[in-house]
Amino acid sequence: MMEQHGISKLDLKRRNRMQVLKILKQRGPTSRIDIAGALELTRAAVTIITNEMIDQGIIHEIGEYKHVTEKAPRGRKKILIDINRNYKFVMGMAVEEDFISVGLSTLGGEVLDKRMMKINESTDRKTIYSFFIKSMNEVLTDNCLEQSALLGIGFAIFPTMYSRLDISKGGSNPDFDKLRRFMSSYTSLPMIFDNSVKGTAMANIDFLKDRSPDTRNIAFLQYGRSLNFVFTNLNEPIVSYDNRTDFVDKMIINPGSDRICECGRRGCVENEISLPALKRKLTRVLSEEQTPFLRAATEGKPEKITRELVELSYVKRDPATVKIIDSAITMLAVLINNLYFSANPQHIVLHGFGFKDNIPYEKLKETLIRVGGERVAACVTPSIIEDKHQFLSGCALVIRELFYNCGGYPIDSFGNPQHITIEKE
Repeated sequence: MMEQHGISKLDLKRRNRMQVLKILKQRGPTSRIDIAGALELTRAAVTIITNEMIDQGIIHEIGEYKHVTEKAPRGRKKILIDINRNYKFVMGMAVEEDFISVGLSTLGGEVLDKRMMKINESTDRKTIYSFFIKSMNEVLTDNCLEQSALLGIGFAIFPTMYSRLDISKGGSNPDFDKLRRFMSSYTSLPMIFDNSVKGTAMANIDFLKDRSPDTRNIAFLQYGRSLNFVFTNLNEPIVSYDNRTDFVDKMIINPGSDRICECGRRGCVENEISLPALKRKLTRVLSEEQTPFLRAATEGKPEKITRELVELSYVKRDPATVKIIDSAITMLAVLINNLYFSANPQHIVLHGFGFKDNIPYEKLKETLIRVGGERVAACVTPSIIEDKHQFLSGCALVIRELFYNCGGYPIDSFGNPQHITIEKE
């Protein structure tokens, strides 16, 4: 009975600490009084909780609350507290379809160091694993850090890369055990493994500097050889989407298409606007008359068509490329419109579409207004995560799982909260 009482008390303490951290994450610097009001706890209870977390270096006091009005209210001044984002550092490792990104960040997602390697279809698992170890050691050495300074390592793997890394998908959940065992021979740090689409969505929510505290439901759409979708509720991913983020590939956006996909559908996303679909369409028209820039850049060889060259071909206004991409933008607008009215998110974040470089974001917004109206267009925003910082998707997974969801308690190499002594009453 005593053991059950102790466990119950520890769980309650961890939950209260977790709630304090989440309030600080959402609101920024906040006073103990306001935290007590939000959590419906006494000021004394919040003081005990926060003082302990301050002693451990997890949070810190940053000064008095500055009143906007000239005359401040009487009584005890409000002292603001905030998360100490340098309490621990985090390492993220992201494997996307075309590159690997490894880097170091603070608990607030500030980038401290990074490594990147481009990959292609011939890059094998051994090469990728070796890059993990090499990058981890270089980053720690270059920043004069011991592994103990890290909260953990987050691995964010794009779903189409599972088989390349020998990650099986038996049942509904991918099995990361082989990768975990390999990394465990080089580090005893806690490790989190998950879908990179989910990780990048979390990074967009948690690392946006000017995010609104009222934002709760965000949809996240990522582009590549397949399109992937994550929807959050109260800023947490809806579990049913976790391991089938590519379901959006099968949604119909062009029922009048002249091509039937291997999946048996006519006009699905995969067959109309995915990267392989665009390359297939451009291959048919690759010529000096219809795609002069693209033909010269590829020497007339379809296998040399890359995403970067497609984007440049559009910028150079190759007639056939403009027609194909404009048509794809219209179909993307249809997809976004359908996702908006089926999920009803406050924002739809688009990642991997190249809007910051060559593909016209404004063109999509104009098309969205025409297809779905002002309200749909207004909710669309580009991702804040750049390719060179893609490792932040792994960092976001670690920070959520091993910091916020644990109330800042330390975690062992198996991902379990370490033993904490509870004082007897």
